Amino acid sequence: MPAPRPDSQPTALARAADAAPAPGADVVPDSGTDLPATPRESPLPMPVQDFAAPPPPGPGFRAPAPEVMLARLLAFGGALAISVLGAWQMWAAFGTQIQPMQYVLLALFTVTFAWIGFSFSSMVAGLLARQPETPRDDGQARLVVVMPIYHEDPADSMAILAALADEIAAEGMADRTEIFVLSDSRDPDLLAAEALTLSRLRARSPVPVWYRRRLDHTGRKAGNIAEFIRRWGGRYDHMLVLDADSVVNGNVVRQLSARLWADPALALIQTVPMLVQGQTIFARVVQFAGRIYGPAIARGVAAWSGDNGNFWGHNALIRVTAFAECCGLPELTGRPPWGGTVMSHDFVEAALLRRAGWKVRLDWDLRGSYEGCPPTLLDMAIRERRWAQGNLQHLRVIGARGFTAISRVHFAIGILGFLMSPIWMALILVGLILTANVILSSPVYFPATYQLFPDWPTFDARRMVWLLAASAALLLLPKAISIWRAWRRPLARDAGGRTRVTASALFEVVMSALIAPVQMLIQTRQIAEILLGRSSGWESQVRKGVMPPWGVVLRRHAIHVAAGLLVTAVLAYLSPGQLVWLSPILAGLILAPLTSRWSASAVLGRWARAAGLLLTPEERDPPRILSAATTHARHLRHSGDATLTLGRDAAARDSYVALIPPQPERAVAERLPAVSAAAKIAVARDQAQALSFLDGPERAALLADAALLDAWARLPQ
Repeated sequence: MPAPRPDSQPTALARAADAAPAPGADVVPDSGTDLPATPRESPLPMPVQDFAAPPPPGPGFRAPAPEVMLARLLAFGGALAISVLGAWQMWAAFGTQIQPMQYVLLALFTVTFAWIGFSFSSMVAGLLARQPETPRDDGQARLVVVMPIYHEDPADSMAILAALADEIAAEGMADRTEIFVLSDSRDPDLLAAEALTLSRLRARSPVPVWYRRRLDHTGRKAGNIAEFIRRWGGRYDHMLVLDADSVVNGNVVRQLSARLWADPALALIQTVPMLVQGQTIFARVVQFAGRIYGPAIARGVAAWSGDNGNFWGHNALIRVTAFAECCGLPELTGRPPWGGTVMSHDFVEAALLRRAGWKVRLDWDLRGSYEGCPPTLLDMAIRERRWAQGNLQHLRVIGARGFTAISRVHFAIGILGFLMSPIWMALILVGLILTANVILSSPVYFPATYQLFPDWPTFDARRMVWLLAASAALLLLPKAISIWRAWRRPLARDAGGRTRVTASALFEVVMSALIAPVQMLIQTRQIAEILLGRSSGWESQVRKGVMPPWGVVLRRHAIHVAAGLLVTAVLAYLSPGQLVWLSPILAGLILAPLTSRWSASAVLGRWARAAGLLLTPEERDPPRILSAATTHARHLRHSGDATLTLGRDAAARDSYVALIPPQPERAVAERLPAVSAAAKIAVARDQAQALSFLDGPERAALLADAALLDAWARLPQ
């Protein structure tokens, strides 16, 4: 069924702000622009949780299904067996005369081998995943699509919501669905464009759209959503949370709502977002890997998680009452990075729901969930810095009262995902130290004065080669299985055919090998900064990158090149044979500036696409919702300076003023930017000059105060 076009849909579908809490029960005004910014409040209590106290009452726990228990046995038992076997073989390779440093190497190797072994066994456990089913009854849940935004491109974000609104209407859910944009933006250069774009979205959308700009930014994204629930949560049954670059198509929204409606003990369904619209080589490599390997990995996680799944922060449908009862997050004691706001809040929210007995599920079968990915290696590093801090912060809460064993496993996996980089680097360094010790020291064959037979040093090189081969196999076998799986399904055909998929996979392996050692050093540095007490702050995410200039990549990767050249020179002098084993790592470090710069090239990305490399089905046949979003973006995008538009267009100014929150009473000291802005406006000869007089805080004060805006707008244009 084709999505209804905005020009054919009466804006009477918008709800009046002072209507009853339930969507669909409101009287409709004639224009979306006639609506106030938000509907009438329908508060829902969301108490702050105490990690040391008993959980709130929930539906209660049920024993895991037999296939879930078997999947856990396969995933965790398999990982344990692999790690024990690897440790035993490493121990045997050392022989009988084991040095203290070899014990360190053994411990580091065991952890690393267990990590890659678990990745393999978890994927195999996916064979036991049960196919979820969608009930025939869609239910009557009141839905809200929530998009928290913070300094995003307003046209791109609102276009996603416009396309989703069309699909929701096409699925017959417009009468029980609303959209809420939750803005935490503070940048004065974005505020006007954000609100004006929202007004255009309201005029086009067949689904009512509300907008709340928050004045108090406590709690970041989690605090943004919590404030929404406490004010309007009673208005809705289900909440679909999206990021500014993510979307779920209308059919999947309908299925998610039907599944959540049918099971009163189910609190959260997480979908598996596919990465889309990558333009650079880096983004396309990550996108291809996620599309080809990701489904099998997600199916494995779903198999052993069962009803104890995880939350990834977006593209998930949530039961609002359960979330409100269980997921009010406290501020952690102490200063950031260990204290303060819970950063990776999604993992914690899933664990809080589960400890009360609510089901949290990863439904791997639904296709139609999408998100963007970082365009460059350097942009990925910036994003991972925040993730690293949030995941390490979980060490503060992993022992909370009532958390289930599987919830703690999710925390541990997230923590180890970043700690593996310093562990891997330590493994390499210990190996180099042992090599140097053998080369530079003189062996002592008769440590005792009257020893009759010498202690010959032993080292089983052949066994070490086999261990290296086993490690490589555990890393590459899941990819090989995924490629074979793609061959047997339409996935390979839709991604360019078997030959191109195989060639793309080989290219991805080479790129990953070059990037991995760079990421190892970057993440190790990030972990060190966190341990030293440096917080990542709160910066907006980069959605559209640019090819970094040589000066930037040389400066950012100088330490990586220096480390690679130093180790290469030392090994070439002391032990040239070791260069063979370490060549992939050393090549990645030495070539880091080239890899970082050229993988950020959109031109090479387009060339790869033209050659049929790194293709995904979503590129060859773009999802309708993404194509519609591109079209909507062209109509929603505001040209020119949006702030100047407010001074020149009275209708636009009235629409903007209707969307900004009222200013609370504040002390004079807190109103100084507004006072100084008023003084500068009073002496300016025209609007443009007044804006040139204002600094950042003063411009923000202008855009937050209707009286100041009117005074400025009265100046000549």
